[in-house]
Amino acid sequence: MIHDLSTAQLPGEEYHVCIVGSGPAGAILASELLGSNLRVAVLESGLHKVTPRGDALRETESSGLWVKPWSRERVLGGASTTWAGLSSPLDDADLAPRAHLGGIEWPLPSAELSELWEQAAERHRFPGSAHFGAEGFARLRRKGDFHPGWRELEEKVFLAPVEPQNFGTECRQVWESAETTLLLDATVTQLNWDQDLQRVGSVSAMDRKGNTHKIRARVFVLACGGIENPRLLLASPGPDGVALGNGHDQVGRCFMNHPKSYAGEIRFRNPIRSAPYFFGCIDGGFAGYAGLRLPTKRQADEGLMNSYVRLEPLFPWTDNPGIEALVTLVKQANGIMRLFRKSRADEVVELRDYSETGDDSEVQNTRRGFGGWLALLFTVLRHLPGVLHYLVYRLTRKPAPIRGARIRAFMEMEPRPENRVVLSDKLDPNGQRLPHVSHNVSPLDRKSILAVYSALEREVQELDLGTLEGGLTDSDPWPINQDASHHMGTTRMGRDPASSVTDPTLLVRGSGNVYAAGASVFPTSGCANPTYTIAALSIRLARHLEAQFAESNENRP
Repeated sequence: MIHDLSTAQLPGEEYHVCIVGSGPAGAILASELLGSNLRVAVLESGLHKVTPRGDALRETESSGLWVKPWSRERVLGGASTTWAGLSSPLDDADLAPRAHLGGIEWPLPSAELSELWEQAAERHRFPGSAHFGAEGFARLRRKGDFHPGWRELEEKVFLAPVEPQNFGTECRQVWESAETTLLLDATVTQLNWDQDLQRVGSVSAMDRKGNTHKIRARVFVLACGGIENPRLLLASPGPDGVALGNGHDQVGRCFMNHPKSYAGEIRFRNPIRSAPYFFGCIDGGFAGYAGLRLPTKRQADEGLMNSYVRLEPLFPWTDNPGIEALVTLVKQANGIMRLFRKSRADEVVELRDYSETGDDSEVQNTRRGFGGWLALLFTVLRHLPGVLHYLVYRLTRKPAPIRGARIRAFMEMEPRPENRVVLSDKLDPNGQRLPHVSHNVSPLDRKSILAVYSALEREVQELDLGTLEGGLTDSDPWPINQDASHHMGTTRMGRDPASSVTDPTLLVRGSGNVYAAGASVFPTSGCANPTYTIAALSIRLARHLEAQFAESNENRP
């Protein structure tokens, strides 16, 4: 059932589970609880569509790397309304203890995570292990005319559904079910500790009219992102006056991102006509590519983070503004895209411009009215010769000779306490303190990606692929400095209360009944896009909550 908080008739009794946030973590958790006979409330700060008020509530203050506003959407579906859908499982290097990080590890077996990723694939349209394997996307390595035999580097595949999941629409059945109450325009401002119950008894949620409502539940789940999760805990005093979960001053600490940007390019000795595996393509309902990383053993031996690079083909029309404008317009017309995909359903459709991926593009995420869409059309017309050149190769099966590839770096950040979210003195439209995000790369982060570049340069020379020009050096200003919209680590899970906010079940320590979901619980980030693992952990949390309620019912007299 979907309601607007300002007009909803809230029940007198408490819900079993109250989920704060309708993005991937909250939506998948609610979906997994459907049919459990638990009364579930989902509180979404935004509405069905974006609004000026919702956009105003995205604001943060930033020190160091800038946090993009469209990484913090206030709308049904959350950040899934803007993501490109890329997914990949974590690596062994991410889950095992890392000596150079003080032995930090994920407090759950890798086999359990593997099974949860498979469940996410079966039920929520993520790629399964078969899609990544030798008979899936990896088989495309044999296709085309670029088959380097790397000696130092290792390949990692990233895949996305051709129509990425928007969990606002993906979970329509959940939102409309009798077991689930979806409250829109419900911006949670505080978790309220109940001294008699010795747990959180309710949350305060404000609607767009400025009215505050209290929603009661037996269990609360924070599923509103790596910035909002700690913000809410820091704004909510616990039984001793200290912020909930912050008895060891860990809430908001160890914020991680995947800083990304371009640095250098490879000029190939011989033009490449086709390399879908490395340069990107659509195959069998998924879009994907293979990145390059250092093997796990070398990372451990040299004490490195798990960073990677991808190779983006350079075409004669690369960086033409008219092409990105055209791609943005076409993507808005979903019918055109579906017709094109249907006409090529049995083919491997190779990338013809990086803007086709929709990877966190400012142009494609800009809010615009009629005038803005008209401006895009004029941009297409102003750059028409380049656009037509692109269209010849996009609409035909004619191969486009590729003489170079740009190198794009994606960094893993070490979990450092000084990278953190705190509360600012500046207030948002609801009168609540803004989150202030401080994060920057460390010497170890730099060293790790530099090691990948050094290995790549040696590979290019030894395999006689061409030359690597304008590579990466350890200089200031550091060029790999763009926010990847992957906000992780601020309510990390772990076994040691002194260094974690949540226990291995994702229960916030000292809260009694508040759980955290999403990437904020990641102890380390790896180099993979986090949503696949967010989905896996949400499935795991749903099973835990079902078991907890079943046990409590059995123990009642």
